[in-house]
Amino acid sequence: MDPKFVEQLRATYPDGASAVTLGAAMHGGEVHPEPRVSIPLAMMNRHGLIAGATGTGKTRTLQLVAEQLSAAGVPVFLSDIKGDVSGIGEPGVANDRITTRAKETGYTWSAAGFAIELLSLCGKLGAQLRATVSSFGPLLLSKVLGLNETQTSVLTMVFQYCDDRKLLLLDFTDLRAVLQHLTGPGADDLASYGGMSKATVGVLLREMIELEHQGAEGFFGEPEFDLDDLMQVDQGRGRISVLELQDVQDKPALFSTFMMWMLARLYAELPEVGDLERPKLAFFFDEAHLLFDGASKSFQAEVEKVVRL
Repeated sequence: MDPKFVEQLRATYPDGASAVTLGAAMHGGEVHPEPRVSIPLAMMNRHGLIAGATGTGKTRTLQLVAEQLSAAGVPVFLSDIKGDVSGIGEPGVANDRITTRAKETGYTWSAAGFAIELLSLCGKLGAQLRATVSSFGPLLLSKVLGLNETQTSVLTMVFQYCDDRKLLLLDFTDLRAVLQHLTGPGADDLASYGGMSKATVGVLLREMIELEHQGAEGFFGEPEFDLDDLMQVDQGRGRISVLELQDVQDKPALFSTFMMWMLARLYAELPEVGDLERPKLAFFFDEAHLLFDGASKSFQAEVEKVVRL
């Protein structure tokens, strides 16, 4: 092994720091197990990206990081689109490949299960998650419904109408009642807001019905999911909250937008604390690119604001 490479490696990844191990360095086709490539826990409050082609180990890397964060007392939230991740709740089984890999990288591997909680948008594969229509807001709801910018502006106006009158929209039943009121006996109430056409309202109602038929009917309503439930520590280990998505794989707009709602809520509600020895929560946003498929300019601006800040 090149001595200069080893020197640089040791300067970059010093021993003794509380860190999450990612693997071992390679140079000239040779694995160097000391020191291992790692990220200090204090740096885990930064943005990170796990990327790669199919079959390169993205999910395994995610599991490796999540398990070590949990062992260090850091709660973790992640999504499970293909059903691969929930297995971390049970101890693994050693095989030749694992043993060889651990020996090459100098990593001490032992089978262990972790405290997990399974969550579900439809309530079929885990604890039912819910959010009120009001807290979801017009931009995120428009993304889920697949509305264009004109239809989004109308929905925003309806939300403003409800906010001005302190009308809480819990579920689609409430939103449907408001839309029907504003196109009927309450049409004059919109004079100061700009008005809306019955054709646009018809589109909104049809999209809501379609989303309900896709299984999202139980998602909007109360009791709303409490973000504090994500930040639980069980016997010194951070709880891993796994959002099971196998039953909504064909509804990418729903689960990606819901995760954006959670991220926005975390941003809005949690106080600024600066740099800590370890994060209070690690949030993994899987398949984040789905957020931008067909997204309006206003929605993209909202996403960028949350991510930047």
